Amino acid sequence: MAVHPRQLAFVLPHEESLTRDNFLEGPANAAALALIEAWPEWPARTMWLSGPEGSGKSHLAAIWAEASGARITAAHALNPANVPGALATGALVVEDLRPGDADERALFHLLNLAREETAFVLITAREAPTAFEIELKDLRSRLRAVPVVSVLPPDDQLFRALIVKLCADRQLAVDETVVSYLATRIERSYAAARDTVTLLDCEALRLGRPITRALAAEILREP
Repeated sequence: MAVHPRQLAFVLPHEESLTRDNFLEGPANAAALALIEAWPEWPARTMWLSGPEGSGKSHLAAIWAEASGARITAAHALNPANVPGALATGALVVEDLRPGDADERALFHLLNLAREETAFVLITAREAPTAFEIELKDLRSRLRAVPVVSVLPPDDQLFRALIVKLCADRQLAVDETVVSYLATRIERSYAAARDTVTLLDCEALRLGRPITRALAAEILREP
């Protein structure tokens, strides 16, 4: 009896376009997009952009960085010594600030230096500042005074468009039956859409089959 080896799926890197033209607009992100496009007429020089995982915060930050000349740094990479260099262009994106994952002294130094130099700072995070437990009292009060603009969970139209875009980013050909099936079967969240499209891509490649509604149902173990 011949034994057929299991086909391996190699996940190839793919680049997501982070331009303004490629940003999906909808009611869920209208306020956040308006903030980015209003620069430099912001209500404060430091702004906080919150939203669920995969909701486009990095895309919005990239659009703003292109317009403002801002540098982009991961929140966990900040330390007191590199703050002046990070603010060298007068604008900075602090990406993905998470509770307990950043140097509080560095953040406090950043906010103080940005104020002194009248620099712009955009902080992105999944939660609003009130969800953070900050030990430094002055930093806690400073962060909670930063205006917050939030990206909301996607509505149905944006969710469907997101599935289409994620497939297009991976050069996957899917028809409306697949999009409709996914939109009504998976959790309506940005992260679930991304994870599901990744799964379909890998499994379709491994099985050597096109992505159809039947394959999606089979992979998601739906009747």
